[in-house]
Amino acid sequence: MITDRIKSLDAILATAENKSLKRTLSGFQLMLFGIGCIIGTGIFVLTAAGAQKAGPGLMLAFAIAGVICIFAALCYAEIAATIPVSGSAYTYTYATMGEFLAWTVGWALVLEYAIAASAVSVGWSGYFVGSILNETLGIYLPPWLSAGPLALGGAAGGFINLPALVIALLVTFLLVIGTSESAKVNAVLVVIKVSALSIFIVLTLPEADVANFNPFLPAGVFGGWGSGVGAMGAAATIFFAYVGFDAVSTAAEETKNPQRNVPFGLVGSLLFCTVFYILVAAGAIGTIGGQPIMGPGGIPFPAGSEQLAEQCAMPQYAAALVCSDEALAHVLRQIGWSGVGNFLGFAAFVALPSVILVLLFAQTRIFFVMSRDGLLPEVLSRVHPRWQTPYVVTIFTGVVVALGAAFFPVGRLADIANAGTLYAFAMVAIAVMVLRRRRPDVERHFRVRGLWVIGPLAIAGCIFLFLNLPSDAMIVLPVWTVIGFLIYFGYGRSRSHLGQGITEVVDDIEGDETLIPIDPPKD
Repeated sequence: MITDRIKSLDAILATAENKSLKRTLSGFQLMLFGIGCIIGTGIFVLTAAGAQKAGPGLMLAFAIAGVICIFAALCYAEIAATIPVSGSAYTYTYATMGEFLAWTVGWALVLEYAIAASAVSVGWSGYFVGSILNETLGIYLPPWLSAGPLALGGAAGGFINLPALVIALLVTFLLVIGTSESAKVNAVLVVIKVSALSIFIVLTLPEADVANFNPFLPAGVFGGWGSGVGAMGAAATIFFAYVGFDAVSTAAEETKNPQRNVPFGLVGSLLFCTVFYILVAAGAIGTIGGQPIMGPGGIPFPAGSEQLAEQCAMPQYAAALVCSDEALAHVLRQIGWSGVGNFLGFAAFVALPSVILVLLFAQTRIFFVMSRDGLLPEVLSRVHPRWQTPYVVTIFTGVVVALGAAFFPVGRLADIANAGTLYAFAMVAIAVMVLRRRRPDVERHFRVRGLWVIGPLAIAGCIFLFLNLPSDAMIVLPVWTVIGFLIYFGYGRSRSHLGQGITEVVDDIEGDETLIPIDPPKD
């Protein structure tokens, strides 16, 4: 059976016991950590794509996505506190539902992190070109060097997004040589991001005009299956703005009184960001309007499409929110705060590369663990003799991410990344319920109350958002999964360490590993 290989939970927990962590984090500290992880490209960049899908209903989309994330976050918190090792949803699934399903989750995470890193690179490029080069330095890149062929607003000769390509390769180089962001630097970046968005809210909300919110739902709540428009279609895209909260759940083992502080940190950070996002959307739409550009049949043109790019190249749409590559800075310039708009662009320019770094690091870590499990070629887990980093998989991933950033628009990249993320989140919700049923004896530093309600709600919410993605984004995941099946059955299953009778638990790339012989499962 393909579900027979389940990694020994006792072996995983034995490794975790060897590296017990001191409990120092309070609930408030955990919440601040979550806010720093969550606020990123989604709000800085995807406001335009979300408005094109839902218009003023973008505010409702933020609320819907936030609620679904709260359900998923609670599931993540329990299982992360129970299985506190690297590998994220891949490891959780391996320990509860077996190797094959773990492979599908790991393979989806590879897609999620790589595409998300490409999306952030494109988002950074928009602010770099608009706020740094154009507005501050007076340098104008030709359109064919600053936008991909189908990038929003790039109809006039877009060929390659050179800044996005360069930033992705630069971050890859930093990861290869072992450069990592310190806690102090990250804290400074969090302050910059939150301050910039707070200033945006203060300057825009007093200028908001109620008339700009009418009609509130120009494409309705449901735009139709596979259309990716309407409030639910926007929620499926805006979900990208919340990705990162799962990093909070991994801190459960370092939290004082986790039963109280973990849900406070998770739910608190998500609620804060949801309210923050809604206020930003209200300020942006209320000041300059955010009605979508409609296509045939009164349906908005798809965000990031060539048709929308052609409309955005017309003079009457030059100032439209939905046509901006740097939405928030653009709004401030339109209402007479150009200097502040440039500051906000500078904040995005400084802060977003750290998000690219974290995403690339997470992607290479998943690849690395899968390789060390024998499911992918061993060369991918090769560590550089000098820098002690997994340089082969990092370089390979960085090149793929850079190419994606160079040629694709941010909205489409975010939708594809969300498809993989939603699958992984749903599997985590299933895994935590399976583990609760099969191993009630395992110590849980955090336990979800009402799991048998919250778990199914998280799964249903993930499926619901997935079905409201554009059809091309939905298709990518099953196609990617089929490719994964071919690799698993053609290579990984026969070379799996677990299949050969060895459980290998990796807790750190440069750390220890535990090799535990077991009886190999019979195929």
